[in-house]
Amino acid sequence: MKHEDSHLSDQELLLDVDGELSTHDEKLVRAHLKACWKCRARRQELDRAIADFVRFHKAESDAKLPPITGPRALLRAQLAASDVKQPSRWFRPLYRVRWVAVAACSLLILALLVSNVGRHRPLRPRVAIVSIPDSRFTPGAALLVDQRQLCSQPNVKNKAVPVDLQRKVLEEYGIAGAEPRAYEIDYLITPALGGADDIRNLWPQSHSATTWNAEVKDALEDRLRQMVCDGNLDLTEAQQEIAKNWIAAYQKYFRTDTPLPEPR
Repeated sequence: MKHEDSHLSDQELLLDVDGELSTHDEKLVRAHLKACWKCRARRQELDRAIADFVRFHKAESDAKLPPITGPRALLRAQLAASDVKQPSRWFRPLYRVRWVAVAACSLLILALLVSNVGRHRPLRPRVAIVSIPDSRFTPGAALLVDQRQLCSQPNVKNKAVPVDLQRKVLEEYGIAGAEPRAYEIDYLITPALGGADDIRNLWPQSHSATTWNAEVKDALEDRLRQMVCDGNLDLTEAQQEIAKNWIAAYQKYFRTDTPLPEPR
């Protein structure tokens, strides 16, 4: 490891990102990162570069997969053929066996293609989840800040998300053609708790949600920040709980199964 008055190498930062440091080295790296803003920024750059490479590689792989419409069209053609004039009575058993064999082969090809696609791309929901983001696309991402640094800054609410990034989020959730006004691109871990401007921290929250909506989540974010800044809750724990299941976190810290009415 490097001395505390120097900067961490890219190799050390990459090992930290991948979680491959020993317990002793991890403590040294974490201590250095808390005191060195330059190394924190470099670690975040490496983390984003890795994420961008994974998304690019995944997109390239998806583009090479064959469409599944071919086997489906073949199966439809075989089904349509069953409605045509039947052959002579003595030939019917052979005809049926042949048709069943072709249909079975078509179904087998379709099943293989679907399973192959599933190994390359996770199944996307037809519509965005109303209240809880999909952890495959939005696991949450946070900046490397501590309690002192966070609480010395103003309570920043969710910042505006660029339009191009909003489109990417909708595409990732499989609702690229949705009406933009029907969703709010929301931060899973709010910037008020150190949430990062990263696509892994963004999700489309439906405006049709009537119970667990954005106002309820805002109330939870305010409470968690206050607890963190008062020293009653660890910042990392607050980030993890809101990223894992913000509704469960609300029920835990407000001690209720349903959202409390808004004060008037």
